Amino acid sequence: MRTIARWCFHHRKTVLVAWIIALVLIGGISNRVGSRYANNFSFPRTDSGDALSLLKSAFPQAAGGSDQLVFQARTGKLESPAIEAKVTGMLAELDRLPYVSSTVSPFGPQGAISKDGTIGLGTLNWTEQDNLVPKSAAKRVIDTAQKINGPLVRVELGGGAIQNAESQSTQGTSDLLGIAFALVIMCIAFGSILLPLLPLLSALLAIGVGTSINEDLTHVMSIPNFAPIVAVLLGLGVGVDYALFIVTRHRAELRAGRSPEEAAVLALDTAGRAVFFAAITVCIALLGMFALGISFLYGVAVSGALVVALTMLASITVLPAMLGFIGLKALSRKDRAVLARDGVVPSPPGFWDRWAKFIEGKSRYLAILALGVIVVIALPFFSMDLGLSDSGNDPLHSTTRQAYDLLAKGFGPGFNGPLELVGEIRGPNDLAHFNRLVDQVKSEPGVVTGSPVIPSPSGKVAIATIYPTTAPQDVATKDLLQRLRSSVVPAAVQGSSLVVHIGGATALGVDFSHVIAQKLPLFVGIVVLLAFILLACVFRSLLVPLTASVMNLLSIGAALGVMVATFQWGWGETILGLTKSGPIDVFIPVLLFAIVFGLSMDYEVFLVSRMHEEWTKTRDNRQAVTAGQARTGRVITAAALIMIFVFASFIFGGSRVIQEVGIGFAAAIFLDAFIIRTVLVPALMHTFGRWNWWLPGWLDRLLPRFNVEGEALPPEPPAREKVDAVR
Repeated sequence: MRTIARWCFHHRKTVLVAWIIALVLIGGISNRVGSRYANNFSFPRTDSGDALSLLKSAFPQAAGGSDQLVFQARTGKLESPAIEAKVTGMLAELDRLPYVSSTVSPFGPQGAISKDGTIGLGTLNWTEQDNLVPKSAAKRVIDTAQKINGPLVRVELGGGAIQNAESQSTQGTSDLLGIAFALVIMCIAFGSILLPLLPLLSALLAIGVGTSINEDLTHVMSIPNFAPIVAVLLGLGVGVDYALFIVTRHRAELRAGRSPEEAAVLALDTAGRAVFFAAITVCIALLGMFALGISFLYGVAVSGALVVALTMLASITVLPAMLGFIGLKALSRKDRAVLARDGVVPSPPGFWDRWAKFIEGKSRYLAILALGVIVVIALPFFSMDLGLSDSGNDPLHSTTRQAYDLLAKGFGPGFNGPLELVGEIRGPNDLAHFNRLVDQVKSEPGVVTGSPVIPSPSGKVAIATIYPTTAPQDVATKDLLQRLRSSVVPAAVQGSSLVVHIGGATALGVDFSHVIAQKLPLFVGIVVLLAFILLACVFRSLLVPLTASVMNLLSIGAALGVMVATFQWGWGETILGLTKSGPIDVFIPVLLFAIVFGLSMDYEVFLVSRMHEEWTKTRDNRQAVTAGQARTGRVITAAALIMIFVFASFIFGGSRVIQEVGIGFAAAIFLDAFIIRTVLVPALMHTFGRWNWWLPGWLDRLLPRFNVEGEALPPEPPAREKVDAVR
């Protein structure tokens, strides 16, 4: 770290030019080749995944996805000649558009019209699966279809490709809000207008390079379309955090009388090491998602880890370079005047010194109180319902939400999430068995109707669509699916060679939840174990990494409790602008754990590394814990506030998934920084005493050694001449 710091300090122009060239070149390549973000929810080892695979192979002419065209007569009936002419002409125009395979009229045998004759359902078939249809093609379909909107008829569109195209990403606005909040908080923290630009420049360079590389990666692996938003959130948050840690230490060394070069070297050799290990922990937590065996999440893990790694690299290269440019201007004008006069800038006791002393004196009581608060907030977690949010959770003004509501009004809520019965025809009587099964399912409680059986051209596969009476997210729909799979279908196919799978978006969401639930313990165990080993190597302790792991799990549990209360129970729907309550999207807890566990380790490493630094000097646990908290409290809370505002900027507007990310992550960071790191961790470490730093001798010899405190620099005598020379 010393070598890197000195080289970057002396070759600052080279460092900045190299990063800018990398940004321009990689950004130019990504703009040239474009991106192919795709939400791939299929699983080959699930019942719904098998159903989807069969359909793709048996119906090649319908290999693409399909979306809904929902029509409503403004006056009279939908089947009036004037309306039918408008709709038929529009469908013919859609048939000629790129990526459109065919359309189905609501007036034909495969279409549907409601009993009152005012609402009709047609279908638009794509040449590609929904997640592979370009947004431009889907937007053109929306514009073409809605040209007939007028006093006679209204058309709304639903489905995956339409939802992807219509979702108005709030990323640009939210990024600007996050940057603005970061600037304000850093101006307050540093007492300067110039200095906050350094952390932002470092973070934005890394984010720019990282997101460009991620766009290129979409051509070689599946990356969901919300991954870049998560990566930008993560990069902006950790980038500002890491820069704050390093710049704060740099300023402290300047106040102690060191030259700008030696202050930058020492900052990188101490806080820079903490940043390095914190970034490794974040990457471990993100890449731990590979343990789930779900390809859908691989892209999120890789894109997030890449941006974090680049952000860490920018922090230990760009920052020393920028600190070389500004010299003593890293301090306020007042501090520079005191430094020129006295050679040092004394730091009088402040709020964090008093707070650390207060925690020291009331450690046991405060530990119990803080733990109780976290547990109470986490209680809703135990009633969490996992699923996939449907178009009923989209913004009210969106065409997908309007189509959802129209379908529910005209045909019942089950039309928004039909089940697909897919039969493998292996014997001469299997098709007859399948027809009888479909007739039986249509008469089951919870089923409103179903489509006729459609055999494949080869005759080896048949499909029928079943419409439940309840909405896709309702518990009753999940119960119906479970009943069909566990009793109705097995009983109906008994004595035949027929194999029946149940697919569709609703079944896929249920299967996704089961896969996540089965894999989650392994994922959590691997991430916690690797982080535990890393912290044990860094701090030569068993209790410190154990405490860190438990505290991180508590903060994540509490954040999930907040999410359940907000999105599932519907608390604060009106205030937050949420459309309606529903289950927590199944992959959000995984993302929350991976990202928040890593980010929590950022604060833990920075907090405990300063405590460990004092411990190695004094061997006094109380003094080490108090001094470490006093010296890091301000920067940890400032960094946390920035991340809270960055994540919170995604709460209002945008898709439900982004809202869940925003409120879940903001709650997790708030609870972690302002309750766990500020109260609970130091209170527990005071309570544990010298046991914090205990490690069995045999394990001490076995574990590799990582020096997070760096090599101490010899103290420099305050010399006014030297300060004047470098000013």
